[in-house]
Amino acid sequence: MNLSSFLQDIAKYTIAGAGVVWIAFYLIKPYLDRDEKIQLLEFRKTLSSQTMPLRLQAYERLVLFIERINPANMLIRLNATAFTAIELQSLVVEDIRSEYQHNITQQIYVSGRAWGVVKLVKDDTLNIVANAVKSLPADASGLDLSKTILGYLSQLEDNPYDVAAGRLRKDLEELF
Repeated sequence: MNLSSFLQDIAKYTIAGAGVVWIAFYLIKPYLDRDEKIQLLEFRKTLSSQTMPLRLQAYERLVLFIERINPANMLIRLNATAFTAIELQSLVVEDIRSEYQHNITQQIYVSGRAWGVVKLVKDDTLNIVANAVKSLPADASGLDLSKTILGYLSQLEDNPYDVAAGRLRKDLEELF
């Protein structure tokens, strides 16, 4: 047996072996892909079962945030009659920012749309308070500021805090 015949035999067996491996791979590949998809679905199911309670809690906390910064609730909690308008404004701004900072990590668990609603209601509340203070005389009391803010809110067709909480509830319903 000469060397060229030996090399030809090796080449034939190598090509035939590679062909068999290639055919076997493409016969087995659908089963491997299916197994990978099953594992991925199981992982997602496990992840979902772990994160769903956190997501529900985040929506719950954000609805609570909206209720806490609602001037109708906040002004009572802060005892508006004990302060001047400027002092009350300072307390309101501090309270809103504190509540917001306390809940800022919840954005990880809620949709971008839901978090946008929360930011918008926070910013709108700060603007309402700032505009109310600007409309009052310098020596106005906290009670005057409260009346101005609540009067402005009563003139609105829809309560923005109810609308925001409703949007969060709608967003949450889309999870189920």
